[in-house]
Amino acid sequence: MDDLTWQMKLAEKKQRRQHELWILAALAVLFLGTGLWHFFYACTPEYALREIQSAVHHKDSAAIARYVNLDLLSSRAYDDLTRNMFADDTTLPPKTRVLFEKFYVLVKPQLIAGTKASILESVKAGAWAPPDGDNILKGRQLGIDYDYFIERSQLRNTEIIKVANIQRDGHSATASVEVRDTYTQTDFTLQVILEQQEDGHWQAAYIRNYREYLDTIEPLQNKDITAYLDATKSVVDSYNKKFQQQQQKFKSLTATAQGRLSTDQKTAIDTFLTNEVIPTLTERQDKLDTIDIPNGASYVAQLRNRSTELTIAAWQHFAAGIADDSQNELEIAESIHKEELDVDRRSEDIIKHTAINNNTPSIP
Repeated sequence: MDDLTWQMKLAEKKQRRQHELWILAALAVLFLGTGLWHFFYACTPEYALREIQSAVHHKDSAAIARYVNLDLLSSRAYDDLTRNMFADDTTLPPKTRVLFEKFYVLVKPQLIAGTKASILESVKAGAWAPPDGDNILKGRQLGIDYDYFIERSQLRNTEIIKVANIQRDGHSATASVEVRDTYTQTDFTLQVILEQQEDGHWQAAYIRNYREYLDTIEPLQNKDITAYLDATKSVVDSYNKKFQQQQQKFKSLTATAQGRLSTDQKTAIDTFLTNEVIPTLTERQDKLDTIDIPNGASYVAQLRNRSTELTIAAWQHFAAGIADDSQNELEIAESIHKEELDVDRRSEDIIKHTAINNNTPSIP
């Protein structure tokens, strides 16, 4: 190889190395720039809100716990909600109101902890997860109906439309979040306050105008509930009379001097429940289903439907227990009946809250 050829090869090799170095340098700058951009963007309220939306979509409860201050958010919302619950209740005497307020302060820690757990479980499930098992919030163990409490919070029927804008002020920011009440199709802008944490990431801390949202949506729902109760009043009145007559007949069929039902009585009770009571319950629900339900009364209509389903199931198990002398069937009937009573009380709470007079008949 002559000197000229050798020098040309060295020049080519040197040029190739320089080209490779330029590529490596460009990649380093690119990766460094991307990393710095991600680092700084991750320390913005915009990033936190995006992560919250992504967490809900991907059912990531850990991300929710990181980017939402559930303790503070639930605590502030609880205070706003309980104030809203008492604001329009003119039937409470001053002393009773004070007792109720003290009661809600007393049970606040349990409700906050339970609601936080329910929110995280609901994110995992992709749907609202009500308390179950031996959860203290199930039923009325704390002296309140937790399902009705959540319904009053509007949590289950509020959907996020978009984040309109974010205004940052030092280590806090206000996000204008447009939401919609799915019952009444009413739009509202929530002012969500975000706060920066020590490590730089942001958390949704509380909703500044949550009480205003409740005060806006609730009257619209109450109007629809009142309209629905008025529309169904004639059906409920008519069937209440039938149920009262059936109640008297049931007492007559179950009357016994010895404390035990005879075989003929058991047969008569089974026939009565199967051929009269259950068909009447089904018939009434069918008529209720033909009546248009205003959007804001959807929950009340659901409660009525659920009450009918539970009542029928309870009677079916009761009839089986009587016919077969099955203690297990009778216990199942009693358990279902207790659940049905909870649903009925929930419906009554709503009726009272919407200022419907006490003479308006509820589903028995």
